[in-house]
Amino acid sequence: MLELSNVEVSYGAVEAVLGIDLTVNDGEVLALIGPNGAGKTSTLNAISGLVPYRGSITFDGAECRKLGVQGSARRGLIQVPEGRRVFASLTVLENLLVGETARRGRETTYSIDDIFELFPALTALRDRDGWALSGGEQQMVAIGRALVASPRMLLLDEPSLGLAPIVTRSLFAALAEIAQRTPILLVEQNTALALRLCSRACVMVAGKVVLTGTADELQDRSALVASYLGEEVAIGDHTVAVHAGEGIQE
Repeated sequence: MLELSNVEVSYGAVEAVLGIDLTVNDGEVLALIGPNGAGKTSTLNAISGLVPYRGSITFDGAECRKLGVQGSARRGLIQVPEGRRVFASLTVLENLLVGETARRGRETTYSIDDIFELFPALTALRDRDGWALSGGEQQMVAIGRALVASPRMLLLDEPSLGLAPIVTRSLFAALAEIAQRTPILLVEQNTALALRLCSRACVMVAGKVVLTGTADELQDRSALVASYLGEEVAIGDHTVAVHAGEGIQE
């Protein structure tokens, strides 16, 4: 459904994405993982048309550059940006209804009632203003608003960012249900959660995709993945911190 070929993104002299290739198939969850500054969010923003890019990005056979932001959304390519960005002066219900504007002309796949069933915590908050919601509640509203738009593919940027572990677990349980109906391209810092949700993953470092595999393959090579992400890895009886991109001797 989604194909990126030799995609590059730059901000003036700063090159954020350096010629990456990606595909996301119908019925698939692809996770894009990597350290801060790897170019993950820039990749999502290029797909959505929020930043200019070089190379080719096609969604369902149409070049995203020609579709533009609104055209991509009308086709069902819906992004949930980092930071949630709910409308502070609108209620939970009103925020959800905003999502219907991108659905026009396409079949409804998620109703408002579906969102309250998926996120039961929002049911009692339907008349509460966005500014009065917790971070976790705002994230539920942001994802719910995207679902009401009946996405044919969902782009999720750091859904667990800033959330308590118990809220994150609940959120990813809902995402597992969503993934049964909607393909997802997920950018996520929590590698363990991402690999549990996705079918495939790409490790991105310094603007490049350095490693790709199924979730099982990358979990089996967890030490190598951790080395790219700059995480601590266990070697024998010792724990060693490795800087992102250095790799380790296997």
